[in-house]
Amino acid sequence: MKDVLDELAAARRTMGRGSLPAGDAYTIEVRRQYEASIDEVWDAVTNPERLRRWLRPVTGDLRLGGRYEFDGGEHGEILGCEPPRRLKVSWLYGPEADAWPGTSEVEVRLAPGPGDATEFELVHAAIVTEPLFPTYGPGSGGVGWDLALLALARLLTGDETADHHAVQESPEGREFIRRSAAAWGEAHRAAGGEPEHVAAAVEATTKFYAPDPS
Repeated sequence: MKDVLDELAAARRTMGRGSLPAGDAYTIEVRRQYEASIDEVWDAVTNPERLRRWLRPVTGDLRLGGRYEFDGGEHGEILGCEPPRRLKVSWLYGPEADAWPGTSEVEVRLAPGPGDATEFELVHAAIVTEPLFPTYGPGSGGVGWDLALLALARLLTGDETADHHAVQESPEGREFIRRSAAAWGEAHRAAGGEPEHVAAAVEATTKFYAPDPS
């Protein structure tokens, strides 16, 4: 359990506002350091064979301007690619004509850290409507990214069986989810969220990702 919670504590989480072509957006940002070279981290976030181990299987034209699709239904276009420092994609859900939540983009930024480490930053900007933000707050996407980045950390330490879905279903995964939801609640509060709204959002997010097994 300690290594799982250490990974949770390794990240810094913030919530803010940004803009997308379709209008104003909420942003969730995760920053942390990985004890791996920038080329190694870049390969892990762009190589389909490694992506499938910590995120999901992906198909498509994986070049700048190409379109991709994950087996969970997320899909979009590769908007920016500057190896080994920056990757930006549109991130949509469901049939393209009915894209939910309307407009969403994910950007990963990498920079060399001390020694052989890499500074990692993920920014997810989305225009969200009911019931997502009002009900779940930033944890609606933040907990999912925390789970995925835990699996990425394991992959980068040589665990080729890393899988955030398996983690999510384990007892330690449930505790990770509970603490992740609380951490995103703190980010929400720091961004000006009303305490009652934050508390309700944390509870709803926890129940969504880790429903009562009974």
